[in-house]
Amino acid sequence: MYDVIVVGSGPAGITASIYAKRRNLSVLIISKNESALQKTDKIENYYGFPNGTTGKELYENGIKQAQNLGIELIEDEIVSLKFLNTFELETVNSKYEAKSVILATGANRNSSKINGIKEFEGKGVSYCAVCDAYFFKGKDVAVLGSGNYAISELQQLKPIVKSVTILTNGNKIVENRSIQADIIEKPIRSFRGENKIQEVEFEDNTKKEISAVFIAQGTASSNDLARKIGARIENDHIVVNQNMETTVKGLFACGDCTGGLLQISKAVYEGATAGLSVLK
Repeated sequence: MYDVIVVGSGPAGITASIYAKRRNLSVLIISKNESALQKTDKIENYYGFPNGTTGKELYENGIKQAQNLGIELIEDEIVSLKFLNTFELETVNSKYEAKSVILATGANRNSSKINGIKEFEGKGVSYCAVCDAYFFKGKDVAVLGSGNYAISELQQLKPIVKSVTILTNGNKIVENRSIQADIIEKPIRSFRGENKIQEVEFEDNTKKEISAVFIAQGTASSNDLARKIGARIENDHIVVNQNMETTVKGLFACGDCTGGLLQISKAVYEGATAGLSVLK
C-alpha cells in the first residue's frame, strides 16, 4: 500500500512525485517510459536553460532526479483503475494499492477518426466497459483496439454481454496474450445505425451487426482511467479544482490531461500543486 501512486513520468508526474516524496509520503511512479516530451527536438522557452535543451534530455534528467530521491519507478502499462476503500491499479503484470492517485499521462491521443465514433457517443459508443457493460447485457458488442488495454476491456465485458468481437482496424493484435474472442483485423470504414449503433462496415464492404463498441485503442490514457471511477470529463479533459483534485476524492490529475496551456511550465506547476495537495 502506497500513500500515492503517480501515473506518468513526464514533467507533471515527476514533479508531483518529488513534492510528495519530500514530505515523507511513500510514492510509486508507474509509466510505460513514454512521453511527448521525448519527441521534442529543441526547447528554448523553459526557465534556466540559456542555450535551450532537448525534450529527451529534460525527460531523462527528471527521471534521474526522482530516482535520486529514492522514488520507486516501475515500467508497466496500466489497464484498469478501481476504487473501493482504496485505489487499486491493475497493470499488465501486477496490481498495486494506494490511498491517493495522481494521473499525469498527458493529453488524450487515443481518439479515433473512424466515421460514426463521435456521432454515436452515448448511443452505443462507450469509453468504459466497467461503466457501461450492464446496459448491453445479452447483446453482441465489440472492442476497438489491439493492445493490452483492449484485452482488459474484453475481460470486463465477457461475463455480461452475449459476445465480444475485437476490432483492430488493420492492426495486429498484441502478442503473447490468451484471447478467447473473435478478432477482426480488417480496416474499418464506419460505424452505422439509426439513432444508435447497429453495425460496423469494413473497407472490403463487409458488415457485422453490433449493439455497442467500446473504444480501447493504444494504452489507457488519464481520461480513460478517470472515467472508470466516475471522475468528470469535459471537452476531452479531466475536470479539476484549484488543488488539482478531480470530482473523485483522492484522485488528482495534472499536466496536459487537464487541458489549458500545453506547456512544460504549466505541467510543472500543476504537478507541484498535486503533490502538495495529496499531503493535505
